[in-house]
Amino acid sequence: MGEKLTKQELHNLAMNIVGKQLEADGYEFLGVNSKLKTDPQFVALKSKVLHFVIVRAVSYPQDAQAYDPVLMNVIKEHADKFEAKTYYAGVGLGHGSDYGKPVLKDEDYTLVYKGLQEIL
Repeated sequence: MGEKLTKQELHNLAMNIVGKQLEADGYEFLGVNSKLKTDPQFVALKSKVLHFVIVRAVSYPQDAQAYDPVLMNVIKEHADKFEAKTYYAGVGLGHGSDYGKPVLKDEDYTLVYKGLQEIL
C-alpha cells in the first residue's frame, strides 16, 4: 500500500489545483506562499484589482466549502487595507477509488473543488 501524503504535500496539491484555475482565468500572480498556516497563499491581480486567495486542503468528512469565519475576517480586514478582494478556495482531496480514504503517493485522487468563494 502507498504512503499517505503529508499535510504539506496535500496543501501543495491543493495550491497547484487552485493556481492552475487562477492562471486559466487570467490572474497575474504577484505573490505565492505555499507554507502551511501562512496566509494568503496567492496575491494576484486581475482587471487591475488585487485579490487575496486563501487555499485549504480538506479531507473527508470535512466540508471543502466550510471555512473559519474568524480567520477569514482577519484576512479580509488586511485585504481591505490594500483595496483587495478576499477569496477562500477549499479543495477536498481523497483517494481515487474512495473519497473517504486518504490520498496516497503516486496514486489517483478524488477532487471536490467548487471554485473561489468571495468573502464579503
